[in-house]
Amino acid sequence: MSKDRKEGDEGAKKGGLIGKIVLPLVMLAAGGGGVFGLMAAGIIGGHAEAQEEKGPKLVEKGEEDPYASAEGEGEGDAAYVPGESGSEYRTAYYDFENEFTSNLRGSPAMVQLGLAASTRRDGRVLMWLKKHETAIRSKILIELSDTDEMEFASPVGKERLQQRMVDAINDVLEEEEGFGGVDKVYFRSLIVQ
Repeated sequence: MSKDRKEGDEGAKKGGLIGKIVLPLVMLAAGGGGVFGLMAAGIIGGHAEAQEEKGPKLVEKGEEDPYASAEGEGEGDAAYVPGESGSEYRTAYYDFENEFTSNLRGSPAMVQLGLAASTRRDGRVLMWLKKHETAIRSKILIELSDTDEMEFASPVGKERLQQRMVDAINDVLEEEEGFGGVDKVYFRSLIVQ
């Protein structure tokens, strides 16, 4: 009987070892397949695509923007003819009406600048820029007052400031409308004194 018991213990040890290695691998594969199946069905994942669908759409060159203003977004009297190279999306601009004037951090200097913002998305972004210009102006003035005079001494510093202003504008638009949409900010004028 002890011989039978010994053989049974060895079989159980082998079976236990295989079970400890193979069973977790099988469960991992099944779980991964389950997650993949749910992603393929759209139940999980794809959140960024769903959010993309809710916000303003990218407008291709030559495509009509259903949200474009009657003014034609500054395209002039002539019909717009898109270029054949470059970005596949059209760029629309918003000029902030008044200039921005602010003191600079840690300096008696002041900055005065004119700004424009651009978007490749539909006209809703331009409408939102106009609608929330007061809040956007406030946020930009805060960014300017937190800028060191030396930032304006180099192109790299100016580019960093432009990116901070893009982020500030998009923060306001996301807070108010749920979607940013501004791609770049441009200096129309810039004086530091």
